[in-house]
Amino acid sequence: MEVRVRYAPSPTGYLHIGGARSALFNYLFAKKHNGKLIFRSEDTDIERNVAGGEESQYNDLLWLGIVPDESPFNPNPKYAPYRQTERLEIYRKYAQQLLDEGKAYYCYCTEEEVEARKQEQLDNGVKAPKYDGKCRNLTPEEIKKYQEEGRVPCIRIKLTPHKEYRFHDLVRGEMKFSSDDLGGDFVIMKSNGLPTYNFAVVIDDHLMDITHVLRGEEHLSNTPKQLAVYEAFSWVPPEFGHMTIIVNKNGKKLSKRDLNVLQFMSQYREMGYLPEAIVNFILLLGWNGKDNKEIYSLKEAEEAFNEKNLSLAPSTFDEEKMKWMNNYYIKNLSDEKYLEFALPFMGKVLDVNKYSKEELLHIADMFKSEISYGAMLTDGLKKIITPTYDLDEEAVSYLNLETSPKVYQAFIDALSEVTDLSKDSLKAAFKKAMVDSGVKGKNFYMPLRLKLTGSHEGIELYNIIAILGKEETIKRLR
Repeated sequence: MEVRVRYAPSPTGYLHIGGARSALFNYLFAKKHNGKLIFRSEDTDIERNVAGGEESQYNDLLWLGIVPDESPFNPNPKYAPYRQTERLEIYRKYAQQLLDEGKAYYCYCTEEEVEARKQEQLDNGVKAPKYDGKCRNLTPEEIKKYQEEGRVPCIRIKLTPHKEYRFHDLVRGEMKFSSDDLGGDFVIMKSNGLPTYNFAVVIDDHLMDITHVLRGEEHLSNTPKQLAVYEAFSWVPPEFGHMTIIVNKNGKKLSKRDLNVLQFMSQYREMGYLPEAIVNFILLLGWNGKDNKEIYSLKEAEEAFNEKNLSLAPSTFDEEKMKWMNNYYIKNLSDEKYLEFALPFMGKVLDVNKYSKEELLHIADMFKSEISYGAMLTDGLKKIITPTYDLDEEAVSYLNLETSPKVYQAFIDALSEVTDLSKDSLKAAFKKAMVDSGVKGKNFYMPLRLKLTGSHEGIELYNIIAILGKEETIKRLR
């Protein structure tokens, strides 16, 4: 039997860090078992779908190196189509089969009526109210009355009372649920003719021969409902595995609404994170290799991955670790790759056409060990080329030192004698200016840095002067 797994996002947004992790683990599982990864679009939430969301998520996966074997963009005719909105007739056909077999029924209750009856249950002390099965055994006369009122029914599945659903979770081990805890006979087809998630996903997984379902633990409560649908059709379900949630530094589940954390691949791409670093980072969100390594290429991850090493503990999203990891990958880029990476970010500040390739690499190299992501290169250059001089009290205190004018003049004099802006020449100029001004340490360097860039921080001072040039440096100090 060929292993077939799937990543099936809704195009209601862009590729999220949690979605990327699910896609990665499914990809690695497929690679380990010589199987296939299927990209499927669960796009029936039409009102919330985002234009270009599906293509964006797919392209971000390709950028990460996670290449699906089948998708709407490279379909296998045996399993196509891969978008749920293109499979509506399939869902209606299988819903009709359950109706014909007496395993499902039309429900004419409005949402308001269902909620009102659930509230009555709460008022009567029921802790977990559920649909009460009002329409489960309607008489022909009752059905006719509802139809005459113009009510459009949904379709509900008939659950077996007190039924126990058991399965072996690939991550959590033995799991069991009772049908009594599923909220009553649940809807499989909505009154608008669209399938519910728990119905469509079963049809799709079965018809696409999905053998294993690896997903986030938020789907754990969906599994018994899906098993009920498998049972109704007498189909063999796939194996399930539910990965732990990702939490923020406060231990709370990472929410897409948490604006304090960058969570979407599009944001990371824009800011200049490398795909290799992101893959490495999300690999370690809920999985650990036997050797406790921290740096994995995608190829190494394919060889090392074992679903038995998936964690049961929540995974903490550590932004600082992600920055460190991206910095590691940036520092290990070849000159050619690094310049290719750096140019778009340099081009936001510099007219790169005015520089040779060697000059651009020289400037980019000044930042290579300092930056955690590409946008930091843009920011660093901006501080040098177009400083804002938005100074805090500490900065003003350095500029107002009695010795600062001496420092500026001494360095202007020393720099005027320099014939090239090499590191050694500039270090010699610093040394001469310290002797001539009688000032050293922070009281020497900080006024120079602040006068040139308006910032306490940044790359080495001799690199800043090399970028500005002799004339501009002297002009700013004067």
